[in-house]
Amino acid sequence: MKHDIHDLASGILLAAIGLFVALYAAGHYDIGSLRRMGPGFFPAILGGVLAVLGLMIALPAWARAGHRGRIAWKEAGAVLAAILVFAAGLEPVGLVPVTLASVLIASIAAPDRRVGWRLALALGITVLSVVVFHFGLKMTVPLWPGQA
Repeated sequence: MKHDIHDLASGILLAAIGLFVALYAAGHYDIGSLRRMGPGFFPAILGGVLAVLGLMIALPAWARAGHRGRIAWKEAGAVLAAILVFAAGLEPVGLVPVTLASVLIASIAAPDRRVGWRLALALGITVLSVVVFHFGLKMTVPLWPGQA
């Protein structure tokens, strides 16, 4: 019997990450008690919840027949490239240009080829990012090149 390998692998990965986080938090931080929670309490609980959710995905997938799906390499590459551009360009280039570029790169794989909606999406997400991170959260990220 073939298993639903996609859900099985995803569930096992989530469970492993959750277990790692829970054990790391319990081993490196004070858990405390329910009345006086320590700094490790919340990460340990979240890690445990993630591990349980991962098992809830993986166990039914073991008994379920899966289907062979194709890997969307173009889409995955575009999203990965956008993440790398954002990570590498945030400090030297600034939030506004790097967000515009990242959204445009990520939208390369979209089935809709029109440029107008891509530009509107990039502008909208950039404005939202500036409002949330610069004005709302008061993060000290540069908005433009050369700002500190």
